[in-house]
Amino acid sequence: MNIRYIKRILIIAIPVMLSELVSQLQLLIDKIFIGRLSIQSMSAVGNATTPMWTTMNTLFALTTGATILVSQAYGAGDQDRARSLLASLFKYNNLFGFALFLFWLLCPRLVFGLTGVDESILPLSIDYAVTFSPIFILTGIGASITCLLQVCQKTKIMIWYAVVRSLTNVVLDYALIFGNLGLPAMGVRGAALATTIAELLGDLLVVLYVLKSKELPLRPSMKQILQAKLKPYLETVKKGAPAALEGFAWNFGNLYLIVMLNRVSVEAAGIHSIIFGVELIAVVLIESIGTATLTLSGYETGKRNINGVWEVVKNSVALGFGISGVNLLLFLLLPQQILGLFTKDAAVLAGAPVYLLIVGIDLFPKTGNIIFGSGIKGYGEPSWMLKTQLFGTVFIIAFSSVMVLGFGLGIREIFCLVVADEAIRFLLNGLKLRRIRRRPLTTA
Repeated sequence: MNIRYIKRILIIAIPVMLSELVSQLQLLIDKIFIGRLSIQSMSAVGNATTPMWTTMNTLFALTTGATILVSQAYGAGDQDRARSLLASLFKYNNLFGFALFLFWLLCPRLVFGLTGVDESILPLSIDYAVTFSPIFILTGIGASITCLLQVCQKTKIMIWYAVVRSLTNVVLDYALIFGNLGLPAMGVRGAALATTIAELLGDLLVVLYVLKSKELPLRPSMKQILQAKLKPYLETVKKGAPAALEGFAWNFGNLYLIVMLNRVSVEAAGIHSIIFGVELIAVVLIESIGTATLTLSGYETGKRNINGVWEVVKNSVALGFGISGVNLLLFLLLPQQILGLFTKDAAVLAGAPVYLLIVGIDLFPKTGNIIFGSGIKGYGEPSWMLKTQLFGTVFIIAFSSVMVLGFGLGIREIFCLVVADEAIRFLLNGLKLRRIRRRPLTTA
């Protein structure tokens, strides 16, 4: 491990990591509260949040193109181009976010009908989606600010954003889900409303920081944003489109798994929501390292330093595997205690060791895919990750269909299928990165 690169990675990753950790703890508390209502409520929220996060992640993934191009311009010393790209991003990303708000306000029944949500929980899923939909209004500006902070390596504000958002969410969850503090008991809808209010407060804090900070050399002025042309934004979208399609393909595969799990039972979708919600804590920590990998590998590419790209990726993988190892150890030692936080269902708790062992193993190839993918994208080849993800999505759809519809297999086999998918793509992405290291560096 190279200490110099480790420090550079952690400067970006630690604030993002702490922010995401606090946010995930907030989401876990959400699940604990909702799980106390019923496993059906958990299933309803899982069915609602999966497609909603798919559309939100699409916008953030499109912004990956801006992160690549802005970090490359910054690494090459071209701050004017970096600001021009960011100004266009701030202006046009907001239109996309507002369109997503209208879609989820008006069309949740259509989406949930396509994903096979059971009629017994459909009203709960719709209530959650409609109440949660205002968050999308600020998604565009949030994605743009995230890009600016990452490239400028000023991500500490995200810790305070997470703390404000999470504390507010927990208090409002307690009040609105169960009817405490003199407020009405709203159940699943209360969980969505609590998250929406907390998100808006957190976003307001970050916007105020960006407006007042003197440590963001690439921040565009309001005049630059208003006068920004569409062409730079389309350039970032073109670069980010493979990443967005990659994310969409991954989420589509995950949505299809939800459809298959709904065919198994209503409870199966709830179990999936709990298990992968637990895994998500480790995943967001690793993704924070991936964020640093993307930014720094783009910066090194702008400087035309291929060895720097490789050092960033190599040291990021070492950090990510360390997190995966600690997580697997916790899963092995405390399976029933971990899942017992979310449900008292005897069948779920009986399968706890197997469920958590599978997702603990899954973290290692998933770590490789996150870090390798970030390095490949930062180098300037996001289309490769789209290709391997499309393969993975087809793999998931084909084999889950055969397993559930053909052989009547259940949730454990589906979890094992997810591990196989990650492992195959881990091998393919690793081989691609080795080939990149052996050829002359060119920027796109």
